[in-house]
Amino acid sequence: MRSFRTAALATPLLSALLVLGATPAGTAPAPAPPPRTTIDGWPTASPAALGLRPARLDALATEARQADSTCYAVVRKGRLARDWNWGTRRTTPREVFSITKSVTSALVGIAVRDGSLRLDDRVARYVPQWRGTPSAAVTVRHLLSNDSGRFWSFDSDYGTLVQARNRTAYAVGLTQQHAPGSAWAYNNAAIQVLDAVLRRATGMPVDRFAARRLFAPLGMTHTRMVRDASGRSTTVFFGLQTTCLDLARFGTLYLGRGAVDGKRIVTRDWVRKSVGSSSTVHNAAYGFLWWLNRPGPLRGATDAVDADGQPLTPVSGQLAPGAPSSTYAAIGLGGQVLLVDPRSRTVVVRLGRPDLSGGAGYGFADAARVVTEAVR
Repeated sequence: MRSFRTAALATPLLSALLVLGATPAGTAPAPAPPPRTTIDGWPTASPAALGLRPARLDALATEARQADSTCYAVVRKGRLARDWNWGTRRTTPREVFSITKSVTSALVGIAVRDGSLRLDDRVARYVPQWRGTPSAAVTVRHLLSNDSGRFWSFDSDYGTLVQARNRTAYAVGLTQQHAPGSAWAYNNAAIQVLDAVLRRATGMPVDRFAARRLFAPLGMTHTRMVRDASGRSTTVFFGLQTTCLDLARFGTLYLGRGAVDGKRIVTRDWVRKSVGSSSTVHNAAYGFLWWLNRPGPLRGATDAVDADGQPLTPVSGQLAPGAPSSTYAAIGLGGQVLLVDPRSRTVVVRLGRPDLSGGAGYGFADAARVVTEAVR
């Protein structure tokens, strides 16, 4: 806000009147400031004007706060209905864990649109170490669908990989556990191999590619990807630093079928393949590194499997029963959620402090309640 310099006032009397809050005779009162129409670059409108039930929205925000959230935002029809922030400024970036994976998916989509790589390219084209090995048949599509069959164990994915100085080198060096396409696993190490694929295909580090080709065009000014301790590899399965309102911009890209404000980032076909249908027969709830609300066989991130990589206890259903099957989300550890509902043109973002106690926590179905309860 601009400040006035009292030294420039015409008379001492006028200075005194301004200090006291009075208006000198014959002087028109200063006009009231216009109502705020943007928040952090987002055009705003009241929840009621956007077809949302204000009281229900407030109640859902209260529940989110009770779930140890740091921010909660609802965008509908391209306008911010409301955002809430608790204990953290809205412009302060924070870790969003596996939401990073969905951003990585978009980066692959940009490279595909550029002609730098193809979805059914063999990964060995970009990772020479896999040539002539059982991993030679793994494709980029397999990595995006999490059915690559690459080695997975809880200790490897959530221990050794995270602690590795060069995470990409560690991930590339693992072995083939199952035939490509034959088994599904939420495989952090396999996804990390996309760092090598994108770096080789685009000719630049992935964090720099993301900043130039995705974050800058979308106005995600508070967002960045991070590198590992080696300084050479961008971490692409977690590590994204961002905010609720920046993530809403990313969600709007997919709501706009790959374009925002007339700027084409990824193709319509890429969005359709990523979030329009299941990418693998093994998990109806999974697209290209996005979670879907499609009905069918469901697999969770750490579900127990048999020696062939198949679930010990098969489950079928939907992540959010009652919500449209076309709804999808980027989800991270501890209830980090970016949910997009194309039918109602609604985006919901919730970020919070991870609850590692093993409880259910905040998730896809909680965010979807905005669609099922607050949308008129």
